[in-house]
Formats: sequence, structure tokens, C-alpha cells
Amino acid sequence: MQDLGISVLFQGDNFIRLMGGLWITIRISLISVLFSMIFGVILGIIMMWKNPVTKVITKIYLEFIRIMPQLVLLFLVYFGSAKHFGWDFSGEMASIIVFVFWGTAEMGDLVRGALGSISIHQIESGKALGLTGGQIYWYVLIPQAVKRLIPQAMNLVTRMIKTTSLIVLIGVVEVVKIGQQMIEAARLTQPSAALWIYGVIFFLYFIICYPVSVLAAHLEKKWKD
Repeated sequence: MQDLGISVLFQGDNFIRLMGGLWITIRISLISVLFSMIFGVILGIIMMWKNPVTKVITKIYLEFIRIMPQLVLLFLVYFGSAKHFGWDFSGEMASIIVFVFWGTAEMGDLVRGALGSISIHQIESGKALGLTGGQIYWYVLIPQAVKRLIPQAMNLVTRMIKTTSLIVLIGVVEVVKIGQQMIEAARLTQPSAALWIYGVIFFLYFIICYPVSVLAAHLEKKWKD
């Protein structure tokens, strides 16, 4: 075991520290996903408006998010804002801000696509029945859009969870950072520890993301049939 390097995981409180880092990753992901879903639904509805001003603003927002890498956004918020605006963000707070900013745009585009895929005849039928705009959204559009939206939203969730691995670069002590610390501490005595530690981290991400991916695929197949 010593020669293989896997024993590093069980020396002292290393494994407990790794699980603590995983919890930080999960916590940042859950908070980011929750706010992204809420703001994304609102953004998706706004994107359906015919107002030319909102169309231009949302288009610029989406294009900015698609062009700008998440890592650059993390550096801008964490390092740039602290230096130029004097904002004292923790690494976790900066991460949540960036992931919500990114996730809202992605979710909004998914919501817009789901709503836009519904036949215009259903909207006209709702108007013919005397429904208001809000009632058409609530009783006609949203129930149908949910079936189209949920599988894609779950895929977005897995992408957000995996992308949290970038926050190690702004000093957040999450699962990858703790793994790096363990590897560095064992660098001289157990140089092969990196393979095992990163392998365990891969497995931890897998057991979080895989059930979500399977559920998304199942729902997509079920609702297509």
C-alpha cells in the first residue's frame, strides 16, 4: 500500500479533509444552481418579449457569456473587482457570483428555446378562451415547456458542478485544492500518490454527476415517447 501511494488518502485526517472539500464544492454548486434556475426562468421569459430594448440587452448578455471563459470571469470578479473597486469578496462568494452570472444566461437561453418551441396556435387558443398573458404562461406554456426544459437543465447542472473545479485557481479550498495539498505533502515520500488522489477526486465528481445525467437521459426519452 505504501509503495502504491494510495495510503496517503488514509493518513491522519486526509480523507476527512477531502470530504470537507467535496462539501464545499457541492455547496457552491447547489447555491449557484438554485439562483441560476430562478433567475434563468425570469430571463427566459423576458427574452420572449417583443420589446427591442430587452432583446438587445439580453442578446449582448448572452454573447458576452458565450465568448468570455468562466476562468477569466472568475479572475475579473475575484482579483479585478478587489483591486479596482475595493470589494472584499471571498473566493466562495466570487465563485457563486460568476456561476450564477453564467448559469442564468445558459438557463435563460434554455427557457427561451423551450417556450419558443411551443406552437403559436396554443397561444392563440388561450387568447380565444379569454386567458390573460400571465394565465397563458402559467396554464399553457410553462407546463409544456417544463417537459422540454428539465432534461436540458439537468445537463446544465452537471456542467456547473464540473466547472467548479476552476475555483481552485482563485484559492478556494475545495476538493481539488485539498487533493493538491495532499499530493504536495507526499511529493518526496510517495510520488505516485497523485494518481490515486486525482483518481478518487474523479470518482467523487462521477458519483455526483452520473445520477443526474442518467435521470436527464431517462426523462428526455420518456417524454419523447
